[in-house]
Amino acid sequence: MSTFESRTVSQERPGGDRPDDDAVQRAKREIQGIIQGIAEASRSGMSLEKFFDGFLNQVVAALAAAGGAVWLRSDSGVMQLIYQINLRETGLIENPIAQAQHGRLLQATLSEPEGSIIAPHSGAAGPVGLDDETTAANPTDFLLVLAPVHNDQGVQGMVEIFQHPRSASRPAVQRGYLRFLLQACELASDYLRGQRLRHLADKQSLWEQLESFTRTAHQTLDVRETAYTIANEGRRLVGCDRVTLAVQRGSKCVIEAISGQDVFDKRSNVATLLTKLARAVAKTGEDVWYTGDTANFAPQVEQALNAYVDESHTKHMAILPLILKDDEDKAGAEAKERRRRPPRVLGALVVEQMVDSQPPEGYKQRVDVVRTHSTTALANALEHEGLFLMPLWKTIGKMSWLVRARTLPKTLLVTSAIVGFLAWAFLWQWDFTLEGDGKFRPAAVRNVFARVDGEVVDLKVTHDSEVKQGDVLVELKSLQLQKEIERVRGELETTIAEQQSLSLRSYNRDELEPAEQAQIDSELRTNAKKQAALNKELELLNDQRKLLTVTSPIDGRVITFDVKENLGGGRPVHLGDVLMEVADPTQPWRLEVMMPDKRMGHIQKAWKESGGNLEVTFIPATTTEASLTGQVVEIGSTAETRDQEGNTVKLIVEFDQAAFRAAVPDPKVDASAIAKVHCGKVSVAYWALHDLVDFLRVKVWFRLFRN
Repeated sequence: MSTFESRTVSQERPGGDRPDDDAVQRAKREIQGIIQGIAEASRSGMSLEKFFDGFLNQVVAALAAAGGAVWLRSDSGVMQLIYQINLRETGLIENPIAQAQHGRLLQATLSEPEGSIIAPHSGAAGPVGLDDETTAANPTDFLLVLAPVHNDQGVQGMVEIFQHPRSASRPAVQRGYLRFLLQACELASDYLRGQRLRHLADKQSLWEQLESFTRTAHQTLDVRETAYTIANEGRRLVGCDRVTLAVQRGSKCVIEAISGQDVFDKRSNVATLLTKLARAVAKTGEDVWYTGDTANFAPQVEQALNAYVDESHTKHMAILPLILKDDEDKAGAEAKERRRRPPRVLGALVVEQMVDSQPPEGYKQRVDVVRTHSTTALANALEHEGLFLMPLWKTIGKMSWLVRARTLPKTLLVTSAIVGFLAWAFLWQWDFTLEGDGKFRPAAVRNVFARVDGEVVDLKVTHDSEVKQGDVLVELKSLQLQKEIERVRGELETTIAEQQSLSLRSYNRDELEPAEQAQIDSELRTNAKKQAALNKELELLNDQRKLLTVTSPIDGRVITFDVKENLGGGRPVHLGDVLMEVADPTQPWRLEVMMPDKRMGHIQKAWKESGGNLEVTFIPATTTEASLTGQVVEIGSTAETRDQEGNTVKLIVEFDQAAFRAAVPDPKVDASAIAKVHCGKVSVAYWALHDLVDFLRVKVWFRLFRN
């Protein structure tokens, strides 16, 4: 709470009479109240100016003085005015000689621990030949009451009271003024001691923060960890709202860390604009201190800064390039050459005030400290990161514990086991098999095609219908074909009628002129040829009409499952469409294996080495406990595209029919099976990693090392 209160102590009664006892007691209580208020203020943490403002006002009011002043020593030892009341009335401001004399007086009084009372226009006489301004004197019309203020380092200043001479004409009253002022100055001294302790504590805290920042910034040589340390610890040291570190990566400046954020989106608007700003400043190599005005910046910096401030609403910020300077102590041609090159920019340090535009005390000094240590720490981390094969060396270093005394036997045991396993994997031969999906089908399978365009009018069979060779499967009709037959028939009848008419006309040949007879003979020949052509065309059309009746090519069963859905309801068909499949289940069965084409290299190689005798082991899906064997008898010449497997090649596998019938008494067409094709012997390592080996051959060896 504020403890300064305005109290005036009455020392004498009007007329110069001695004060009564009540007045004396009241004055003592007022003095005690003032002293208590100053004592409480001296223990508070208020600023120097505010304390001496209240202190001097209370002292001047208590002594009913004309004014006063507080003088404190600066760092250079010169007395500086901290606070004053009515100093102009003393005449010191307008009189330089009086100021010099008064200053000498203050310096001389500093050595007086009990203070001094200096009468108006009094002082020591100077030596003969010296100016008046070199003497210590009181050049004013006031009685000066002086008392020193000190701390643990000695006298630090002086409190000066300007008293009217008439109100303090008696020596006893003057001594009373001095005693009161000394007592008040003791409390002011307590304040100075407390302020110095607080200053030392703040300085100690700052040094501790600086030591912590320096230690943590140089603790690691990882660029990302160093960047996060600089951003977070630098923010605590500076006392700002946010610190961002951008690191130069080649020709680009990339944001590496933002204080208070373990993870941030580099594609966000704020991060993108801040990256552009850091790059622009890093290219210029000049410090940017933004306080609201961007008029004096480079155009590219001004544009990037305005865009970022509009997005982030930053009040105050500093963008400082981290420039690595060469060692000035280096000598020789190499050092001179380095000094001629432009300085290396490691990145940029961005310090922001988001809320308050007024930086805290010591802001720039702390920013400079953070910048200096950040440059060194980041340079060491980048140099360490750029060492040849550094990740490998780090890994080897982390594994050094494996060869220590206690862990060495275990390491040797594990290493021996690994070496033994690898030797076994590369030397032991294993049966190399390639797996593919297969399905069972009879050898006698025929597709039933549509041999003409038409429309289904009658479906004679369904799925699993038993048929004989020549049995009708589907009846088709073709309106177009019927129309063509009717057209040809009409033309044929017309031609026959014309032929008969011409024959009648040529019957009485003697009555016709030779020219007319020749014309009739020509028309008869033409009509005969046309009639023959129409008969031939009609015969072909009738043959096509016979094809509208689709018959079974072999004895067997219809194996198309959804034949009724595909061909029912008058569905139109076209020449070459597969209408259904007919298979003879009494004939030998075989297995069709769909092998991915990426494995066909191994299949072809094994087929060639085995002389066309490639063994296959397969398991029917309907009878998983039975394992059968067969041989590849045919390899497809084309690849077929399947949805999941991609391109596949068909392998035809034949096997013992008796064993198959015993394992699968009632085989179903297109029943699935899992087949393994035996491709010889290979090492266990190749058997387990052959897909990876093939991938490396295609993606790495072929693309990178083959011209």
